[in-house]
Amino acid sequence: MNTTDSTAGAVAGSPGLRIGTAPDSWGVWNPVDPAQTPPTRFLDEVQRAGYHWIELGPYGYLPTDPAELQDALTARDLELSGGTVFTGLHRGDEAFDDAWRQVRQVVGLSSALGARHVIVIPELWERGPDGSVRGRREFTADEWSAFLKGHDRLGRALLEEFGVTQQFHSHAESPIGTRAEVVRLLEGTDPEYTNLCLDTGHYAYYLGDCVELIRSYPERIGYLHLKQVAPGLLADVLKNDIPFADAVQQGIMTEPPGGTPAFAPILDLMAGIRPDTFAIVEQDLYPVSSFDVPLPIATRTRQHLTTCGAPVRMR
Repeated sequence: MNTTDSTAGAVAGSPGLRIGTAPDSWGVWNPVDPAQTPPTRFLDEVQRAGYHWIELGPYGYLPTDPAELQDALTARDLELSGGTVFTGLHRGDEAFDDAWRQVRQVVGLSSALGARHVIVIPELWERGPDGSVRGRREFTADEWSAFLKGHDRLGRALLEEFGVTQQFHSHAESPIGTRAEVVRLLEGTDPEYTNLCLDTGHYAYYLGDCVELIRSYPERIGYLHLKQVAPGLLADVLKNDIPFADAVQQGIMTEPPGGTPAFAPILDLMAGIRPDTFAIVEQDLYPVSSFDVPLPIATRTRQHLTTCGAPVRMR
């Protein structure tokens, strides 16, 4: 990988937000799936696109043996920023025990390679074969109570056992998606144990204003996922209750800078609050129409981020 970027604003080793990417930007949603970019190709293309930091992705997609994974990353000058887990902590203590087994597996691997963050995503709505949502879309009062307590408990356990911080990720088609829901999460949890991975695309999916949220809760934004939604398509998706997976196939998460929100003001704010924050590009592409699709998009996106004005670095 080159040590300097051809565009001003991104020099290897210089101060700035740490720009990375994720398997999601190569159309990866599952540990094993023939519709997905093969893991070796993903790693090779991340290096070719000019990134240094990556996320683990679905557990089992990349090697799960720490030494094997370290060798694969070292060979390509790559480094882990964090791992990702899905949890259903609104269901109480039993759900916590189930989640902790999964979390220990993911964090045990990622922290062994130096990652100090885990992105925690809530359990998503269940949709039936006809696409309709089964059950409630929102938590009950009791579920909110269990959910908030559960995430602080999880964050404390992560810090005490692994020295890893929990970054909660609001998500489309989950009970935590709108501004009101995200704020209730932030105001109901302890900032020592629970903070936010602000996914710009998922927050904008329910019309959230990322700049306003950062300004309102600057100390609670610990990590960024960078993606944009296609505003014209979003209106149709919300009006017609199109399932998120179908919306992704229709291109709801579009290549920057063609969507919203604009990255420049978000990056500028975060650079002034926490200048070493990870800002990980995560453009939902599952499934890609061709394995040749992700690399050019990832390369252009990295180049765009260096033109946004905020200090960024690629390693």
